[in-house]
Amino acid sequence: MTAFTAKDYSQLIGMPGFSEALLNNHFTLYQGYVKNSNALDEQLTQLRKDGKGSDPTFAELKRRFGWEFNGMKLHELYFENLGGNQPINQDGRLAARLHQDFGSYDEWVQDFKSVGAMRGIGWAILYQDAHSGRLMNCWINEHDVGHPTCCVPILVMDVFEHAFMTDYGLKRADYINSFFQNIEWTKAEERMQM
Repeated sequence: MTAFTAKDYSQLIGMPGFSEALLNNHFTLYQGYVKNSNALDEQLTQLRKDGKGSDPTFAELKRRFGWEFNGMKLHELYFENLGGNQPINQDGRLAARLHQDFGSYDEWVQDFKSVGAMRGIGWAILYQDAHSGRLMNCWINEHDVGHPTCCVPILVMDVFEHAFMTDYGLKRADYINSFFQNIEWTKAEERMQM
């Protein structure tokens, strides 16, 4: 069994609109997801080896593993699609698909920002349906619940309070604007399946 390893995203420090304190706190939270994913993976492996796969403890740990693992992976996607300082390539595949599915890049931006500004905590995610290629913006409340089946995350924005409260307080819209100024569009386009 190979352990999950926390990735280093310290290259994001100095990114406009994100203080060092906010990013370091966020990195620490992410490292906790990695640590907990590993601990749960070990416990589940041992329970399985002990023949306790039908035990209620196994079931609860398995459910918790989904939360911790998705928390780890969503943060990796989020950090990896940050750090850019160039606008989207208007001649690229992603821009073309956004125009096709939303009418224009600006209409997509308006929709994505609206999703991110919804009341509650969670994630705003631009997904691509792996079967049709269609792009759609979705709100995900919990790490392990509500992800559309057969869809690939293209752009991930964390809208839990820890992602913005340190720098923006309750001004989520200001955080969202800073997020948009720092998108690494090439990474988002690389995630496209078709």
